[in-house]
Amino acid sequence: MRGSRQTFFNLFCILCLPLLLKAASSPPLPRGNDPPTTSLPSGLYKGHTCVGCVLVVSVIEQLAQWHNSTVKAAMERLCNYIPEKLQGFCYVLAELYGPHIAELIDREMNADVVCHSLKLCKQDPGQPLCHLYAPPKVGLSAAIRKAKSIMKTSKDLKSFTGFSSVCAFPLLANLCEKIKYVMRNKLPFEDLDGDKFSTFPTLRGYHWRGRDCNDKNTTVYPGRRPDNWDVKSDSNCNGIWGVDPKDGIPYEEKFCKGADSQGVVLLGDSAGAHFHIPPEWMTVTQMSAKSFANLPMAFTDELDWPQFSEITGFLNSTIGGWTDSLYLRLRRRNRCNHRDLQNISQNGGSSGNLLYLIKSLARNQLLDNPAIVIYATIGNDVCNGNRDTLAHMTTPKEMLSNVMQALRYLDSHLPNGSHVILTGLVDGRFLWDNLHDRYHPLGQLNRDITYSQIYSFLDCLQVSPCSGWLTANETLRNLTSERALQLSSVLKDIARSEKFANFDIFYMDFPLRRTAEEWHKMGGEPWQLIEPVDGFHPSQIAAALGTRITWQKALHEWPQVLGKENPFNDQIEAIFKDQGGH
Repeated sequence: MRGSRQTFFNLFCILCLPLLLKAASSPPLPRGNDPPTTSLPSGLYKGHTCVGCVLVVSVIEQLAQWHNSTVKAAMERLCNYIPEKLQGFCYVLAELYGPHIAELIDREMNADVVCHSLKLCKQDPGQPLCHLYAPPKVGLSAAIRKAKSIMKTSKDLKSFTGFSSVCAFPLLANLCEKIKYVMRNKLPFEDLDGDKFSTFPTLRGYHWRGRDCNDKNTTVYPGRRPDNWDVKSDSNCNGIWGVDPKDGIPYEEKFCKGADSQGVVLLGDSAGAHFHIPPEWMTVTQMSAKSFANLPMAFTDELDWPQFSEITGFLNSTIGGWTDSLYLRLRRRNRCNHRDLQNISQNGGSSGNLLYLIKSLARNQLLDNPAIVIYATIGNDVCNGNRDTLAHMTTPKEMLSNVMQALRYLDSHLPNGSHVILTGLVDGRFLWDNLHDRYHPLGQLNRDITYSQIYSFLDCLQVSPCSGWLTANETLRNLTSERALQLSSVLKDIARSEKFANFDIFYMDFPLRRTAEEWHKMGGEPWQLIEPVDGFHPSQIAAALGTRITWQKALHEWPQVLGKENPFNDQIEAIFKDQGGH
């Protein structure tokens, strides 16, 4: 099994390499509660291919400039930075495209021109000619024609065909089916007993859900009520089991009975999953082999870092800032809550497609502890990459229908005594206001690429994560925020008027304004609250500060949600140490 797992892990990384930029500008998934398509793309969508090409060529050009080397040497350097198991794929691409890229860069043609001449960027009839950099003096069209004439003597380039061609090989067909399973169902790839919990970190494993402590027993998993007070073994994976020899009382009964034990579940989008592309991947002055050491892990977690996230984070951050999460605070309040977490989030998640994602929830009404569920689709109901972006936003009527369906599903699956907190949508005008005139990591070396240019390039290609907010059009930004406010009002009305059998329900605004105020008091700048590469998602700092604000609100306004503090926490720690870790 271990060999098969590693083979799958490596294949997953290779297949995901070209999808990096697609994930970075991921639009909402299809609406409705139908599952995402089960067939993976036969080729890469041209907009994302163009973005990927322009970024990679830019990095190669800057590496040559920074190290005063040839373009060929820069490509070799970049491939050497990538973890060894993935270098072969890099060298194949370098062999395929390298000579043409080197020749054109040597002739002082920028990344836009190179990628158009390689036919990795294309202009559709009647559509604008998209570019990231300022056009050459001769004009972009003229420069592209010149580049194409240079390449007339070159052999036709083969385009990367992605999953379709790779999965056509019989030996890889089974692994490809498993990749489809992970991407479609958002359930752990390695789950031997089928309880939706895993002993493997990525591929929707324990970075996303509490780590299973027995993956061969479907009745053993995080969050369940203890079996016979866990006298003989740990049935709920909280690390507390056995009998106190002094009095014969099971430790689970002594320390956790009546302790209001509960888990935390996030139903969310890429912000909740904690989407992050390390800026050192695109900043040549910081780039090294160490920069890319986490690349396999990042790709097999879909470029998300839920283990550091605002709601379910549990590891110390390695991507800047610090980790503070609702789960960690609940665990400190009551150590019987150890490992009881689920991050059910998806890049591109919205109120509509959450109706499918919610089916991956692991909670048994009869056997499990209650849970605090955070419902937080903070942007994708108004964010899309369409030119007529307003027409593709969720309407208040649709929002009401989607959220009520989700709540009825929760009411039929959550144990009695649970809680649901609906989080309002963010006011994304904060993004443009604080980033548009700053230099993107890709533009820091030559001070030539601002976030405004990045946003415009993505919008032109119709792959912007949010055309309504990431735009110079102030009217459109305001209209997008107006719709977001309308949808937040729907959530607020639901929390005020609806009642459910198995949980109470609350509403809170997304705490961006208060987060910015707190960060300012700490001497920080607003732009530091935004992910530097995508210029769209909350940063690690924003996530940690948001946790503090959410906790304080719950503590003062809804203390019953958090449960009481366990008076036996110190004894649990003294006997069970880190309770088996995470």
